Amino acid sequence: MEVLKIESLSKRFGSQKVLDDISFSVREGSIFGFIGQNGAGKTTTMKMILGLLKKDAGEIFVAGEKVHFGETKTNRHIGYLPDVPEFYGYMSAKEYMALCGEITGMPKEKIRERTEELLRLVGLENSRKKIRSYSRGMKQRLGIAQALLNEPKLLICDEPTSALDPKGRKEILDILYKVKGKSTVIFSTHILSDVERICDEVAVLHGGKIVLEGTLSELRSRHRKEGLVLEFMNGQEKETFLKHEKMAGYRNEAKENGTGVVLYGPDLATLQLDVYEVLVGLKMTAVKIEVMEPTMENLFLEVVQ
Repeated sequence: MEVLKIESLSKRFGSQKVLDDISFSVREGSIFGFIGQNGAGKTTTMKMILGLLKKDAGEIFVAGEKVHFGETKTNRHIGYLPDVPEFYGYMSAKEYMALCGEITGMPKEKIRERTEELLRLVGLENSRKKIRSYSRGMKQRLGIAQALLNEPKLLICDEPTSALDPKGRKEILDILYKVKGKSTVIFSTHILSDVERICDEVAVLHGGKIVLEGTLSELRSRHRKEGLVLEFMNGQEKETFLKHEKMAGYRNEAKENGTGVVLYGPDLATLQLDVYEVLVGLKMTAVKIEVMEPTMENLFLEVVQ
């Protein structure tokens, strides 16, 4: 089942077309990475999903229901974490969660149960401090707890790991991974390593269009370029290896970096045999030889350049 479906969505601000006929869907129980450079239109898309921004064309469906600008009916299915969540600093985490529950009309016992469960999930169950003293990472964790309070079918997170240190980013990603299965997660980001860490599917937004979409395994398979990564003891050994006549057909596409080189070929088996033949002939060993796996960074650069 598709929790979120976007069809032919377009949005223009003045003369600038931010979104140009984009379509994608997010299946139930998945973690979906919405990737794009800063200013690509990720936040604009999310605001339209929430009905907070009027679209120029297209349709948006949440849990099978059409989203309409200015109406919040479909938002009962959604939990939302903005990139910079705001809180009442004089409250504790439990007090803030209780307030949010009361505003949405939840029974008091349900608020208490969900608050305990969610603060435990995000590692804030023992926090007695006022929110004003929280770090950026703690505020993001509290924001996730608040967004999950109503047990949403879809959790939307806008740049949840931006401006966090590595430890804070790991904490947020671990929480989102634990949420998977209970809520479907879509999060926007420009940090590609975060996507590789937890996402099942991704869509890359560039120039107002979706330029790449699918599961990580599908994208890697579709864009796989046969290659070998070699690392030598020093630059001289690398140069000697590359100057060998059998490497002539690989030199033009080779990418060098210090004592390392990446070689590409139309056929991986032939490339491997040629490399080993040259190394044996030169009585040389490489520090490292490994098959190159396409990364999200490589795929992203391939489609946006």
